[in-house]
Amino acid sequence: MVVDDHEVVRDGVRSLLSASDDFTVVAEAGGVGEAVAAAARTQPDVVVMDVRLRDGSGIEATREIRARWPEIQVLMLTSFADDEALFASIMAGASGYVLKQIRGRELLLAVRTVGNGGSLLDPQVTAGVLQRLRRGKHLFEDERLGRLSGQEERILKLIADGRTNRQIGEELELAEKTVKNYVSNILGKLDVGRRAEAAAYLARHTQFGETG
Repeated sequence: MVVDDHEVVRDGVRSLLSASDDFTVVAEAGGVGEAVAAAARTQPDVVVMDVRLRDGSGIEATREIRARWPEIQVLMLTSFADDEALFASIMAGASGYVLKQIRGRELLLAVRTVGNGGSLLDPQVTAGVLQRLRRGKHLFEDERLGRLSGQEERILKLIADGRTNRQIGEELELAEKTVKNYVSNILGKLDVGRRAEAAAYLARHTQFGETG
């Protein structure tokens, strides 16, 4: 399902998706209420959701849809590189957040990734946060982040950088199963349910820890 308050954008995204053999667009919507009603009626696998809708926020719509139908995955597609909107979207249940400047081929890949249970954050949105992490800024003014061990801290940074368990294992010379156990521990210590939420939590508290 494609949700955007601009008909031209909806038409463009629908045409892009429909031209690919592995996608069928089952519904479109321009507002929160319309999106929730369409989700109830059509039960899509993935919703491509704008952050700003004509009668409210795509974040509200995401929260409602994910609460009622947790099997539906949501990819936020927005014009705004906004850290707060990114964090709010992920905490509402979205599995990805990408900018409308994305190339068509990359958008198709993003929809496939989210539809297959993966998560992704647009590098343009998270680049500043990740750059601060690579410079070694101290993260742990936040109580939950302070619970992490040094190895868990390194793994969380790699999760935020979009690495898979296998890639993390290769970089840190750990078995993939060991990485999976670390990830479970990290989610528990941060009190979040998914990798994307952990990455968003880190991004938010790193930024605000620096600015006071």
